[in-house]
Amino acid sequence: MKVLKFGGTSVGSPERMKKLLDIINPAERQIVVLSAVSGTTNNLVEIGQAYLAGEKVKASALIANLKTKYEKFIQELFAKPEYLDAGKEVIDYHFGLLSNLANEEFTTIEDKIILAQGELLSTTLYYVYLQEIGVPSVLLPALDFMKTDEDGEPVIDYMAEHIAPLLDQYPDNKLFITQGYICRNSFGEIDNLRRGGSDYTASLIGAAIRSEEVQIWTDIDGMHNNDPRIVKGTKPISHLSFDEAAELAYFGAKILHPQSVFPAQKYKIPVRLLNTMEPSAPGTLISASSDRSEIKSIAAKDNITAIKIHSSRMLLAYGFLRRVFEVFERYKTPIDMITTSEVAVSVTIDDTTFLGDITRELNVFGSVEIDVNQTIVCVVGDFSSETHGYAARVLEAVKHIPLRMISYGGSSYNISILVKTADKVETLRSLHSRLF
Repeated sequence: MKVLKFGGTSVGSPERMKKLLDIINPAERQIVVLSAVSGTTNNLVEIGQAYLAGEKVKASALIANLKTKYEKFIQELFAKPEYLDAGKEVIDYHFGLLSNLANEEFTTIEDKIILAQGELLSTTLYYVYLQEIGVPSVLLPALDFMKTDEDGEPVIDYMAEHIAPLLDQYPDNKLFITQGYICRNSFGEIDNLRRGGSDYTASLIGAAIRSEEVQIWTDIDGMHNNDPRIVKGTKPISHLSFDEAAELAYFGAKILHPQSVFPAQKYKIPVRLLNTMEPSAPGTLISASSDRSEIKSIAAKDNITAIKIHSSRMLLAYGFLRRVFEVFERYKTPIDMITTSEVAVSVTIDDTTFLGDITRELNVFGSVEIDVNQTIVCVVGDFSSETHGYAARVLEAVKHIPLRMISYGGSSYNISILVKTADKVETLRSLHSRLF
C-alpha cells in the first residue's frame, strides 16, 4: 500500500484538485494525504492572531473573505446541484465553527482548532468531489489516529494501532483520503505538526502501515542540487540517501519537511519527491542507499544568529561545555552548528525567542558576542573520512567570502559554513559554479 501526499499548490484550485486523478490510480490501494488549499493556512493564522488580540470584528471580516473564496471554489469544483449543496454544507459547517469561536474564551487551544480547518476543508471537499464523479473512496479522520506525546513527538505505535482497524473496516476499498498536518496531543486536544507538517504526516502514516512507498507530490520536480530561485541551471537529484535528504531538508531545502525523513528511514520505506505539474518527471528517490563519492547538493538556512562565548576558564577545564549547553536546554533552544577552540565556543541558533535570557546566563561564563543576520550554507555529499579533496573544493570556492564558522567532521554527509546573509547569494552561486 502506498501513501501519496499532495501539497497546497497541488490542490490550490478546482482544476488542480480535479487533475489529481491523473496521478492517483483509484484501482490501486493507497492513502492520499492532502494539505490545505494554498493560502488557506496563512489566512487561518491571521484569523487566529486577530482573535488572540481580541479583535473580533477583524476576525469576522477575515472569516467572511475566506468563506467567499471557498464559495467560488466549489462553484468551479462541482457540476451537479446536489453535490454543490453538499459542498455548501461543508463550508457552512467549518466557517460557522470559526465564527462561533468569537463567543469562546480564546486561547492557544482554540487557535489550533482554527489552524486545523484548512485540511479538514480540502479533504472533505475532495471526498465529495470523488462521490460526484463516482470514484469510491473513504474519508479517514486524521484526528482518530494521529497523535503526539507530551513532548510533541509523534507516537507511531499509537498510529499503527488506531489506523489498522479503520483500514480493515473497508477491505474492498482502494482509495483513502486523510488530512495532513493535524493531530491530537497527549491531552486529546486538536494540535498540529507545525508548518510543512503534511510531509511529516505522510511519512508517519507510511511508517505506521509499513507502506511500500511514500510519494510527496509538490510543484517542483524533485530536490534540486541548489536553490533554483537563486541559482540558474540547477538540476533535480535522482537519488539521495535518507541521511543526505535529512541534512538538506534541515538546512533549507524547502521541498521537504525536515523531520519527515526519519519515520521512513527507521522502517526503510522509500520516499519519492515528484511534481504534480509534470507527473512523468522522475523526481528524486530517497532510500537507504545512495551513490557515494560525489557532492549532491547545496542548501541554505536563513535567520541564523551566532553566539560566541570566550572564557579563559574553558582552558583545560572539564564540564564547561556541559554547563554552556544546559543554558540552551533550559530555554528549549536547539543549536545548529558548533565550533570550539581552547578558550572559546561558537554556536548558532535559529530561534531567538529567549536570546536575551540566554545571553544573560552565558555572561556568567565569560564575554559573549552576538552576530545576527547570518546564513548557514550546507554542502551535502560524501564527506566520509575515506574521501579526500571535497572539503578543499568547497573552501576554495568561497575563499573570497568572509566565513564566520566552519563545521566539518560532525557528519559524513555535509560540510557547513556560516556567512553573512548579505553574502548568501554569492556563496550559493560560487559554490554551484565550482562544484557542479
